Amino acid sequence: MASQVAHIIYAQKYLEKYPSTINKDDFLLGCVFPDIRRIAENISRKDTHMRFSPLDLNFEGLTSFQAGWKFHLYCDMRREEILNKYSFYSIKETDSYWNNPNKQLEDELLYGSYNNWEKIVTYFNNVPEIKPELKISQETISLWYAIIAKYLEKNPDDKSIHIYLSKIGFESEADGMILIIDKLRKNEKVIEVLKKIQNEIV
Repeated sequence: MASQVAHIIYAQKYLEKYPSTINKDDFLLGCVFPDIRRIAENISRKDTHMRFSPLDLNFEGLTSFQAGWKFHLYCDMRREEILNKYSFYSIKETDSYWNNPNKQLEDELLYGSYNNWEKIVTYFNNVPEIKPELKISQETISLWYAIIAKYLEKNPDDKSIHIYLSKIGFESEADGMILIIDKLRKNEKVIEVLKKIQNEIV
């Protein structure tokens, strides 16, 4: 699984590589939607992450939002394939705290790959009505995108990562995760493998 900056960067890469009639704004909304389970009551990972089969880049018959949603799941799968290919989890502490530290470090490394975060932040702070066929209120949906918007305002650092993790249910673990992130930052092999994902994911 990737975190939100990574999902957006990979979505942008897909849209550049495969120009289509997909509505880009709706695609981006969809590509960060599945992790709403972190703040939505009664929504499980199965509800948001076991949605499309097969997990490929065929979006025929899907709305742009659904295509983004499916792309999120595809990226989660493809990312794990790439990490396993390079034996990433054999590196010390890469699998700590359910892999969250390595995902947040990936966001930090990728942020500079895109230069128009202001547009996405504005859009996510004024998200249109979404009907994802799940029992989630529009209020919760708006809150989720507002949390992401705040996180995207600047290149993630210890403070913004801590705030983000605390808002999505990891308040008691956030301090420990930050310590692990700092250790991973100093590991050249970790950095090398995480940077490979962007080149290989689509």
